[in-house]
Amino acid sequence: MTKPIVKIGLRKNARRIPKGVIHVQASFNNTIVTVTDVRGRVVSWASAGTSGFRGTRKGTPYAAQATTLNAIRTVMDQGMQRAEVMIKGPGLGRDAALRAIRRSGMLLSFVRDVTPMPHNGCRPPKKRRV
Repeated sequence: MTKPIVKIGLRKNARRIPKGVIHVQASFNNTIVTVTDVRGRVVSWASAGTSGFRGTRKGTPYAAQATTLNAIRTVMDQGMQRAEVMIKGPGLGRDAALRAIRRSGMLLSFVRDVTPMPHNGCRPPKKRRV
């Protein structure tokens, strides 16, 4: 008796996602774009490193733009038309990523800045005595 052939590893099912959330994390050294559905499950992601940029070029606005287009292209093929945008971080890629999202033709319901701000956070180290 032979076992039936079962394909393993084809988990990426092309389910229709009409609305999603685009998370842009822009640090000084890198830009990471994650696209999730409304419940928060990751559908697609890209970073400046996976988009082919290395070293200091990962933090540039152009790298952020290319990264954003890479992340959005796959979800637009799955039928996403509306999106919310959450932008986090102080990096140079913030504006470039948002411009790339606007130019992609996706309808944006809102754009929110979710950069964490300390309410006077950690105590600084004591002053140096030289």
